[in-house]
Amino acid sequence: MKYILVTGGVISGIGKGIIASSVGTILKSCGLHVTAIKIDPYINIDAGTFSPYEHGEVYVLDDGGEVDLDLGNYERFLDIRLTRDNNLTTGKIYQSVITKERRGDYLGKTVQVVPHITDAIQEWVMKQAKISVDDDGMEPQVCVIELGGTVGDIESMPFIEAFRQFQFKVKKENFCNIHVSLIPQPSATGEQKTKPTQNSVRELRGLGLTPDLIMCRCTTPLETAVKEKISMFCHVEPTQVICVHDVPSVYRVPLLLEDQGVVSYLCQRLNLPVEMKPRKLLTKWKEMADRSDRLLESVSIALVGKYTKLSDSYTSVIKALEHSALAINHKLEVKYIDSADLETATLQEEPVKYHEAWQKLCSAHGVLVPGGFGVRGTEGKMQAINWARKQNKPFLGVCLGMQLAVCEFARNVLGWEDANSTEFNPESKHPVVIDMPEHNPGQMGGTMRLGKRRTIFKSSSSVLRKLYGNVEYVEERHRHRFEVNPELKHHFEEKGLQFVGQDVEGERMEVIELEDHYYFVGVQYHPEFTSRPINPSPPYFGLLLAAAGKLQSYLTKGCRLSPRDTYSDCSGSSSPEMELSELKFLSL
Repeated sequence: MKYILVTGGVISGIGKGIIASSVGTILKSCGLHVTAIKIDPYINIDAGTFSPYEHGEVYVLDDGGEVDLDLGNYERFLDIRLTRDNNLTTGKIYQSVITKERRGDYLGKTVQVVPHITDAIQEWVMKQAKISVDDDGMEPQVCVIELGGTVGDIESMPFIEAFRQFQFKVKKENFCNIHVSLIPQPSATGEQKTKPTQNSVRELRGLGLTPDLIMCRCTTPLETAVKEKISMFCHVEPTQVICVHDVPSVYRVPLLLEDQGVVSYLCQRLNLPVEMKPRKLLTKWKEMADRSDRLLESVSIALVGKYTKLSDSYTSVIKALEHSALAINHKLEVKYIDSADLETATLQEEPVKYHEAWQKLCSAHGVLVPGGFGVRGTEGKMQAINWARKQNKPFLGVCLGMQLAVCEFARNVLGWEDANSTEFNPESKHPVVIDMPEHNPGQMGGTMRLGKRRTIFKSSSSVLRKLYGNVEYVEERHRHRFEVNPELKHHFEEKGLQFVGQDVEGERMEVIELEDHYYFVGVQYHPEFTSRPINPSPPYFGLLLAAAGKLQSYLTKGCRLSPRDTYSDCSGSSSPEMELSELKFLSL
């Protein structure tokens, strides 16, 4: 097993997740099996109870693990399936050590950070690195480990010390460190400054880790003199200083690393079992990057949500939209709308904000209401859904978005004026959305219906079923405490709101579709978590097709894209089998 530790310096949020994913991607393109672990130094057991404004969205895995959004990057880039233990937190480590201590496993010894906590970290990493993440069940050969936060933070010290020891335990030829640092460029002088990176590397070396590659995040490509200066003061060769400047699309990052010889360096440094014959191209990444740069037509989606001030709150949603837009050769424009701005209360208090929000909504080609928690902005979301339904605008509701679509329909079509979710109004006479039996209101963490669950299609004419390839069932990831009240189902279906997808027992409503509407779909699950760049999520793909006016022709053609929109055959895998001379790119 080869271990690649990715650390960060100067500031957090520097792009370690994308860089770690990109390193994994270029190694996977060499035919290696790659896994990934994200370490978060906070004391929380998992990310499940975070506000999205704290760390961005909570990403949900197949096994129900609520984890950091970087694991979403790993899954999308590497096309793998991770588990909850691929996200390691200080809380998890301390919990496991304290459990052992209470059980008497330490035989009366004083339990300390060194060696007990540091040993537990190393054991966790070594055990998790061996768990297969690919469909073929093969044990991984390379484990990319991202250490969250910044070198020098108090909370990350036990992890740094653990990896200082770890490099000797697994031997030098099986461990390397990539340090990601910032090269600021003050606008006053326009000069690229190396001092923050020098200080960051000095601190890292002082803690016992020596970077093998220094990846420099900068706005413009690194000047040669700057690269040489970093090389001289940070004790590495110039070839070990890698420039990761801002690029128009994240699909360019693996290509950027590949162009600077990262694969050949890692192969030599870690003795990787890769034949260095004429390099095979990262076919799909090149094609996606080229396509992304050439897009001319655009499609706009109004994202009506509660956490619109921070785009990281909806990372997977935005990625799913991007995958779908790219697949139909359109440039995506997301119009972020705070749902509270659509409410009549805002008209009284801030009329300008109210009218701007409605103008954004009315000018969009499609409407998306993603999941969320809490009562704030729910009336605004329902008004947006009402507008999409009446105007025959393409609409997709996810999780809470689907529940609110049911509430809106009950109020405005069935005439139940007080129809609501018991989450927002427990006294409602028409509780169309109710809490689930397994929900424990006394405990917040991990008490929802989480992880991969099966949804059975009940209708052969369902649009979503056709988009999924006319399958009988799908397995998607869930994260919710409330569900549509199954006892009221027949009232909705009589008026045209069909529950076309239900759980295995037929008790939980999973998918809604509105008859005689261009595209009005709601899903209880979160399809964005399984969307991949080359294989977009069908509910989002349907929304984009409908918004671009291509849905009917797509369905008529038997759910096939026109040749100009199709990826070439050789781009369906991250391990292309063709040599450079055999590749034939489509002219887009």
